Amino acid sequence: MKRPFLACVALVVAAFLAPQAALAGGTIEVGEDHSVTFGAGLRSAFTSIEDSNDFSVQSVRLYVNGQIHEKVKFTFNTECIGCVFGEQDPIGAGGEIDVLDAIAQFELSPEFNIWLGRMLTPADRIELNGPYYGLSWNQYTVPLLPSDQLGNAGLLGRDDGVTVWGTLGKVQYAAGLFDGVNGGPNTADDSALFAGRVAINFLTMEANPAYYTSSTYFGGGGDIFTVGLSYQSQANGTGSLSEPGDFSALIVDALFEKPLASGGAITLEGEYKTFDAAVTATAAMDPTCFCLFDGESYFVTAAYLFAGQAGIGRLQPYVRQTSNEPTAGESSSLTEFGVNYIINGHNARLNFNVTSGDAHLSGTPVDGDGFSFGVQVQI
Repeated sequence: MKRPFLACVALVVAAFLAPQAALAGGTIEVGEDHSVTFGAGLRSAFTSIEDSNDFSVQSVRLYVNGQIHEKVKFTFNTECIGCVFGEQDPIGAGGEIDVLDAIAQFELSPEFNIWLGRMLTPADRIELNGPYYGLSWNQYTVPLLPSDQLGNAGLLGRDDGVTVWGTLGKVQYAAGLFDGVNGGPNTADDSALFAGRVAINFLTMEANPAYYTSSTYFGGGGDIFTVGLSYQSQANGTGSLSEPGDFSALIVDALFEKPLASGGAITLEGEYKTFDAAVTATAAMDPTCFCLFDGESYFVTAAYLFAGQAGIGRLQPYVRQTSNEPTAGESSSLTEFGVNYIINGHNARLNFNVTSGDAHLSGTPVDGDGFSFGVQVQI
């Protein structure tokens, strides 16, 4: 999506709405059950790994949400991919603003809703958190699902398709069909990707929109113990054009958070995932291979939120351990010690962390010893 087009759309919308809209807190009200809400997010960090020092913008997002009927809504979010990756941009975005989410939302009841368009595929908690609602700064150190490969199977956890989701008692579910990998190993059959998630809230229900998640509520969500089970699969979802292979992933994640009488909170998070990616040795040598991780991985995170204020915020130190164990090749691990400085929940926080190890979201070892200082803001 090009900047000039977005600018034109913004001007047209503003011109149309200005005479009849009342602006309040980022929301434009246009009559009964008609509104548009605007927001933005930014994550930036200084990172030092081995002999490399880098200031980088890790995410820049614009959020647009609207309602055109009591039960019909829409979401349009963008991400500046080239801004994030710069010269290392793997998909050739060249600094242009790209469509992140584009969803027509038919929200019929708490039990049953339908979304169509480009959206997050139902997946494990760290995928549904996005970078802005994680507990640790570096939550993406385990192998990721197809839609997070920055290739031809989606973008930043999103894919084109349809999702049904809802809540039944203390059980939340989401299931959908998506394009998955386009071309490559899926050229002949053009099979769809299935993605599903079921989460059981044993204690307090997590208060999130739709099937999105968070990995901490900073003690404000009550006693939480939630276990989620996610599954994705696609025939001919990995490999090369000449040697396609099937892909499947099964993931179990859990979150426990306990507010303390002192005003602090304890948070524990963990995940185990197993990937079955049928990539032959020959296919792996093909430069066009859509190669996915095959094997097992896990991480565990523990955090403590101090009760008292430290200046304008609160301190939340944490430790995280990651292990990736491929079926073939070298295993890898990573330990992260960090502290979040919480100013306004997920909308304003700072982070400092130190990492030691070689685990990476690709599942292959990459030097990870270093430290970073990050800033996150949202409106």
